[in-house]
Amino acid sequence: MGKVFVTGAAGFIGSTLVDRLLKEGFEVIGYDNFSTGREFFLTEALKNPNFKLIKADILDLAALTSSMRGAEVVWHFSANADVRFGLNHPRKDIDQNVIATSNVLEAMRYNEVRDILFSSSGSVYGEATVFPTPEEAPFPIQTSLYGASKLACEGLISSYCQGYGFRGVVFRFVSMLGERYTHGHVYDFVSYLINNPDRLSVLGNGSQRKSYLYVGDCVEAMMKVRAKMPNVYEVYNLGADEYCTVVDSIGWITSLMGLNPKLEFSGGDRGWVGDNPFIFLDTQKIRALGWHQTLTIRQGVERTASWLLHNRWLF
Repeated sequence: MGKVFVTGAAGFIGSTLVDRLLKEGFEVIGYDNFSTGREFFLTEALKNPNFKLIKADILDLAALTSSMRGAEVVWHFSANADVRFGLNHPRKDIDQNVIATSNVLEAMRYNEVRDILFSSSGSVYGEATVFPTPEEAPFPIQTSLYGASKLACEGLISSYCQGYGFRGVVFRFVSMLGERYTHGHVYDFVSYLINNPDRLSVLGNGSQRKSYLYVGDCVEAMMKVRAKMPNVYEVYNLGADEYCTVVDSIGWITSLMGLNPKLEFSGGDRGWVGDNPFIFLDTQKIRALGWHQTLTIRQGVERTASWLLHNRWLF
């Protein structure tokens, strides 16, 4: 089936992808520095003789280049995903997203690896003016350092595809939900409610409208795209065909936990700089490949909250 190289292999989406690739019979090299990834997520993968885990930093170009030897495809999922606190450490998005992606591309060029699939974000659309937002939508002003860094990564990948004959796919994700989820609003709310069951602090006014996708559905979509790699470069939105408000999500979480806390809103139409008040991506392009979501947003939120409640060691 060939050898596959996965950066961020111990992360939420990366480890889920690793399991799927191994199930399909691929030989997988997982690369992670464990700054946020968890080896626990690779428990089953580490039992598989077709899996090799390399603990190293993606900013170490020499280690990355030697580790990639023999690979035929790169799935690049390593990144700093901290949108909310990006302004507290602006260099982090440059280093862990932009420089890291440059290193991946250079390691690919040295090892003559042609294919790359990259985890970008719907954040690159900034505060979109078209909903649902299609892949060809114009980019307004960037609203977060995270989104800006992901857009820079997309530019690097498309340039290498044009200049060096690579084949590239960029996935622009909404926020993901599911098992192994370790950051985001469901994590924050469940963690807070465990310790404060009678009240819940909510950033913004709770009317922010967001779309989410279950991680299993995300991986299924990516596998469909991998089976039909473009000749040069393609972008795919990955998201649900629906959205919910923050208050909707709170209602599902508190109902699951059997709680009725008092909600305390910080006010305003967003929780922080870069917290776009409406995110809803057009997914007609990926659906044209025969993909469809299997879980609603509510089911994804509830499954995520339930998993977190059974894995409280994460908190």
